[in-house]
Amino acid sequence: MSEDLRIRQLADDDWDAVVALEHDAYAADGLSEGREALQSRARSSPGTCFVLEQRGVVRGYLLSLPYPPLRCPDLSRPEEQAFRSTNLHVHDLVIAEDLRGREVALGFIRHFREHASGQGYERISMVAVRGADILLRLLGYRAHREVPVPACYGRRAVYMSMPVR
Repeated sequence: MSEDLRIRQLADDDWDAVVALEHDAYAADGLSEGREALQSRARSSPGTCFVLEQRGVVRGYLLSLPYPPLRCPDLSRPEEQAFRSTNLHVHDLVIAEDLRGREVALGFIRHFREHASGQGYERISMVAVRGADILLRLLGYRAHREVPVPACYGRRAVYMSMPVR
């Protein structure tokens, strides 16, 4: 990852940038959740939510929370409870468009896996949308097509997981 990029924990002052990045990434596909839902997921596990910063500007984020294996949050409503689980669910990972395709996301995911391992999580899961399952398979994620994904994730959504180590 470039020297001018750094990963740090999400802070309260980051929300305007996170909401703008999320809107830019998902609104055209009808997948944008909005501030309240995003913040509800981060409140469930603030220690597992990060931003990617470049010269003091938030250029990406990763929101994750402990979640029961083979289940995922419903995008249409805020998170109402925090779960205790050895499965850490990546709810959302967004990188600014001009940084995509430069292995920035891979560095972010590597950092996240190291954090998850250090915190004792055994599995990482996520729902791949818009064809992201192809890339995630290359990173070691396994598709679980038997797991029903809420329709709010879009037609091609696939639940995926991998061991932390």
